[in-house]
Amino acid sequence: MEAKLVDTLPTEAGWQFEPKWDGFRAIAVRDGADIAIWSKSGKRLDRYFPELVAMLGALRSRRFAVDGEIILPRGDILSFDALQARLHPAASRIARLAKETPAQLMAFDILALDSEVLADRPLSERRLALERFYRANHVSGLLLSPKSEAVADAQAWLAASGGALDGVVAKRLADPYRGGERAMLKKKQLRTADCVVGGFRRHAGGSGVASLLLGLYDDSGKLNHVGFTSAIAAAERGRLADRLTPLIAAPGFTGKAPGGPSRWNSGKESSWESLRPELVVEVIYDQVTGDRFRHGTRLLRWRPDKAPAQCTMDQLVYELRPAELDAVI
Repeated sequence: MEAKLVDTLPTEAGWQFEPKWDGFRAIAVRDGADIAIWSKSGKRLDRYFPELVAMLGALRSRRFAVDGEIILPRGDILSFDALQARLHPAASRIARLAKETPAQLMAFDILALDSEVLADRPLSERRLALERFYRANHVSGLLLSPKSEAVADAQAWLAASGGALDGVVAKRLADPYRGGERAMLKKKQLRTADCVVGGFRRHAGGSGVASLLLGLYDDSGKLNHVGFTSAIAAAERGRLADRLTPLIAAPGFTGKAPGGPSRWNSGKESSWESLRPELVVEVIYDQVTGDRFRHGTRLLRWRPDKAPAQCTMDQLVYELRPAELDAVI
C-alpha cells in the first residue's frame, strides 16, 4: 500500500497519523524457518540485512507478515546513505557493515499473524494486532512506529521535529490493507535552498531547457553540483534557453560536476552546458544524501536579489535525527 503526496493533512475524524520514516520500505515475512524481506518493488532484501533475518528468526511468533521501514541509525542520525551502502554484491562487506551499523525494522502494519490473515481487516483492528505482536516480540532491532488519531498531534510533529522527520502519513482507520494502491496520504517535510545555476541540459533535439543544474559553494570556494530541477513550464523552456545561452562559459562547476553515469541517467552519459555562475534560484527539496539533493527539486522562484557567493552548502538540512523523536512524539 502506497501513499499520495498532499499539501495538507485531513482534519475530519477517522484517520490515523504516523511519522514518515526515511529508509527502505519492506514487508518482512516469516513462515517457520523460512524468512524473507521484500522491497516495495518486489525484490528480496534479506541478503543485504542478515542482522534483521537473525532478529526475525529469534522472535517468539513463527508466522507473520509485517509492513514497515528498514532504518539504519549511524551515531545520532538515520542514514539513508548507509542503507544504500548495504546494496552491495560482496557478502563479506555486508556482514561487516551489519556488525558495525546494524539496521532496525520500524513496524507500522501487520498483514498476517499466526493462522490469521489480517490484510482484509480495518486498520483499527490491524493496529491492535500489531501492538500485540510487538509486546510478544519486544527485542532489539524491532521497533513500533508511534501513531495518533489527532491531526493536531501530526501537525505538532511536523512543526517541532525540525529535521527529525521525513513527514507524516495518514491512513483511514476503516480501510483494509489495499496493496498496490495509493490509499494513504503523505505530507512531506519540505525545505528550501538558494542555489547557483551552474549549467543546464537541453531538451531532446536541442530545443529548450530540460533541466537546470544546481550548485552550492563549499568552504574552499568551489561550486559543487548538488542536484537539478526540471519543473519548468513547457512554454518557458524556449525562452529560458534564450536567457541562458549568453551565459554559456566554462567551467561552470569548479568542484563536483555532473555529466557522468549515475542512477539519475540510467548509467548513460548526459551532456550539459556550463554557465557563468551569475543566476540564483530558490528550490524546494525533501532530503539530502551524500552532499546532494536525493530527488529532483521544485523551482520556487528566481532570486536576482541574492549574490551567488551566498549560496553555500551550510543551507542544507542533512539526514534525520531519531534521537530527537522522543521529545517530539
